[in-house]
Amino acid sequence: MPWYFHIDLDAFYASVEQLDHPQLRGRAVIVGGANSSRGVVSACSYEARAFGVHSAMPIFKARSLCPEGHYMPVRMQRYQQVSEHIMSIFDRYSPHVQQISIDEAFLDMSGTQSLMGPVEEVAARIQQHIIDEVGLTASIGIATNKYIAKMASDRNKPCGICFVPSGGEYDFITETPLPKLWGIGKQGIMALHSKHIHTVQQLRAYSLSWLQRNFGQASGAFYHTAVRGEDPGIFSAVTKSRSVSNETTLEENTTDEQLLKGLFHQLAHHVMFRLMKNGLIAQTIGIKYKLSTFVTRTAQCTPAKTIYSAEEVFSYAWELFTQRWDHQSPIRLIGISLSSIEERSEPLQDELFFDTYQRKHEVEKTVLQLRSKGNKIMKASDLLYDRHHIQRHKDS
Repeated sequence: MPWYFHIDLDAFYASVEQLDHPQLRGRAVIVGGANSSRGVVSACSYEARAFGVHSAMPIFKARSLCPEGHYMPVRMQRYQQVSEHIMSIFDRYSPHVQQISIDEAFLDMSGTQSLMGPVEEVAARIQQHIIDEVGLTASIGIATNKYIAKMASDRNKPCGICFVPSGGEYDFITETPLPKLWGIGKQGIMALHSKHIHTVQQLRAYSLSWLQRNFGQASGAFYHTAVRGEDPGIFSAVTKSRSVSNETTLEENTTDEQLLKGLFHQLAHHVMFRLMKNGLIAQTIGIKYKLSTFVTRTAQCTPAKTIYSAEEVFSYAWELFTQRWDHQSPIRLIGISLSSIEERSEPLQDELFFDTYQRKHEVEKTVLQLRSKGNKIMKASDLLYDRHHIQRHKDS
C-alpha cells in the first residue's frame, strides 16, 4: 500500500522570526515591508492571521488591519538554512524525499510500517523531532496519493495530523469546499462560478469532454481527476535515491524574469549542496516548469563533463528554461533536478583547476562546511539574488 506524507511547516518565515526573536512569540509577526507600506506580505504568524492578515496581501492593508504588528524584513538566507536542517531530518525517515518548496516536502513512506510502525505514529514522531531539534512546528497530511496528502496537511493546522485512510479519498474531497481544492486558484474559481459551479459535487457531475471544452484540455483533465480523489499528477516527480530534485510553487503566478532567475539560482544551490553533503556528483540536469494553465513542461541536458558546481547547474537550467518559455505565459511552479548520480571516486585534483566551475565548486564546498557548523554565510551571488527577492516584496 503506498503512503505519502505531506509535511508543511507552520507559518514558516514568521515562525523562524519568532524562534530567533523570543520576545515576538505569541505576537503578531508580519514578514515583508519592514520599513515601508509598499509591497506584499510574504508570511505572517497565526496571531497576525487573527486580524485578517494573510500572505500576498498588500502591506498597506496589513498595517491598517494590524497596526500593532511586528513587521520584519525577509531573511531568505536564514529561512533556507533552517529549511536545510529540517529536510535533513526528513532524510532520516525516508530515502525518498521530494521537497516542493522551502517549507514543505513529500515523504514516500510506502513499505516502512514493518520497520517504523503505523504511519500516524511515525508522523507524530517526526513532528516531535522537528520541535525538539529545531524549535518549529509542522502539520502533516497522510494519504495514499500526494494530492490528497497535500490538502490533508492543511486540514488541522497548526501542528496537526490528518490521516486519510485508503478508500477515503473520495469522501475527503467531497467534504472539501471548492475554493480549498488545491490547484484551482482564484481565476479558476471565477471561471467555475461563471458556469454556476460552486461545489465539488457540482463539478464532479460534468464529463471530462465538457470540462475540457469549457476550461481547456489541461484544466479540464485536472478538475475531472481531482474531484474524484485521484492524483492529477501535479506532484508527479518521483524522487529516487539516485536523483535529487527541488521545486517551488509561487505564491502568485508571475512573468517576472528577474524573480524567476533568482529562484532558479536558489534551487540550483539547494540541489547541488544536497549532493555535496553526500559526496555525490551528477551527470544530468533537468528542469520543470508549470504554467498558470497547469500545462507542465520539462527538459534536460547532459553536459560532456561532470557537473561540479551549483553555478554550473544554474547556468544550464536557466538556459534550458529561457529557450523554452515564451516569456509571456505566467509561471506557477519551477523545479530543478539532478540525475545520473554516482559517488565521487576521487577528489578533484589541483591541476584540473583551469575550469571556472571547478574553482566555484571549492568555494561552494567551503560555504557548505561553514553552514554545517552554524555559520550564517552566503556567497556574493546568493546575496545578489537574495536582495532582489527582498526588493521585490518591497516594491511590487
